[in-house]
Amino acid sequence: MPRKIAVYPGSFDPITYGHLDIINRALKIFDKVIVAVACNSSKNSLFPINERIDLIREALTGNERVKVDTFNGLLVDYVLSQHATVIIRGLRAVSDFEYEFQLAQINRGITLEVETLFMMTSVPYSYLSSSVVKEISSLNGPVDTLVPPVVKKALEEKFARNGFKP
Repeated sequence: MPRKIAVYPGSFDPITYGHLDIINRALKIFDKVIVAVACNSSKNSLFPINERIDLIREALTGNERVKVDTFNGLLVDYVLSQHATVIIRGLRAVSDFEYEFQLAQINRGITLEVETLFMMTSVPYSYLSSSVVKEISSLNGPVDTLVPPVVKKALEEKFARNGFKP
């Protein structure tokens, strides 16, 4: 019996409880979810890609149905190379929809073999983004309810190294 595989792409800089919520809900639908960290050199990331991958793996320890990987190039090419047929995208608000809809339409124009599944974020995470987490942490604010402990620790270390004292 063929396995249902989905790819959840993003920068995950860093991974948040909102991302984990989408991953865990996607696992109720799919046999396997690949968390695909995008190699996007145009983004100014706080964490290098190898650290983001390590943080995601630690946050998902013990879940053998999740694979953490990285990709370059077209997302649909990566999805097909993984024998997946679905891209998972999380939506927080209507403002996310327009951008995500455009990407989904472009991907659909490239190949009809890949579908995009939009998942609305759970209410407690509707305001949450990696950018918000980084800003709060850089200002010595509490992020305990926003990210797993391993990510909180990494943020504290990152900002302490950069001269901040979270």
